[in-house]
Amino acid sequence: MTSAARLILAATPIGNLGDASPRLREALATADIIAAEDTRKALNLIQGLGVETHARIVSYFDSVELERVPQLLEALAEGKTVVVISDAGMPTVSDPGYRIAHAAADAGYAMTVLPGPSAVTTALALSGLASDRFSFEGFLSRKSGEREKQLQELASERRTMVFFEAPHRIAETTQAMAEIFGANRPAALCREITKTYEEVIRGTLGDIAVRCQDEVRGEITIVVEGASAVTEATDADLVDGVNALVASGVERKEAIAEIAVRYAVPKRRVFDVMVAAKQSK
Repeated sequence: MTSAARLILAATPIGNLGDASPRLREALATADIIAAEDTRKALNLIQGLGVETHARIVSYFDSVELERVPQLLEALAEGKTVVVISDAGMPTVSDPGYRIAHAAADAGYAMTVLPGPSAVTTALALSGLASDRFSFEGFLSRKSGEREKQLQELASERRTMVFFEAPHRIAETTQAMAEIFGANRPAALCREITKTYEEVIRGTLGDIAVRCQDEVRGEITIVVEGASAVTEATDADLVDGVNALVASGVERKEAIAEIAVRYAVPKRRVFDVMVAAKQSK
């Protein structure tokens, strides 16, 4: 850590305090201000690490982020060291921190990052899926229609995808993923990473969706394999894909066109398959 660094974005443990770096301890001990997503959790972290600090600890969560930025910039202008931490992992990654980082960079203040634990890359490694290229999608929308639209846009994504999700929404989310991405798409659900009850469920999205019908607790990260360059679509795949889109509110004609693009097959084939499926009922 250089003496010129004034704004410090510091990664904190995602579960196991043993993952805290010596640089994190030093930053917390020497900071003038610690901007924390949750001040109570920040105090628990500081005490758990056995760190003594004289820093002023201020809240820095989503609802107050905009009003805190000018205050933190003022502190930087006074030559103070400001450390930004989230509840777990790296600030700015689905957590507060982006706005002060952007503002400090624009104003020309020195800034550095203390790298460390991240649920994104840890889950990616644990999943056993391809990690040479991946996309981080964070939390999907809480609204089912918007969530399904987001998943439809990602259906042909070739890179491995990483998502965060809350326990009370995991059943609906994995079910929607199985319907839109395909029940046979390989995936992994990682929960309580680095903690005592760490668990990784590997399999297909269909398998995972079934497992998630029972209560799933803890911090959850989902890793989903990207779409194949050329997907050998069965008639059932085409029918299921169209029906899932129609169920989410997409017009049948548009759904047929989208599935044709997704599986790189002629629209006529999808249309014929849908007609045949209807007649067989």
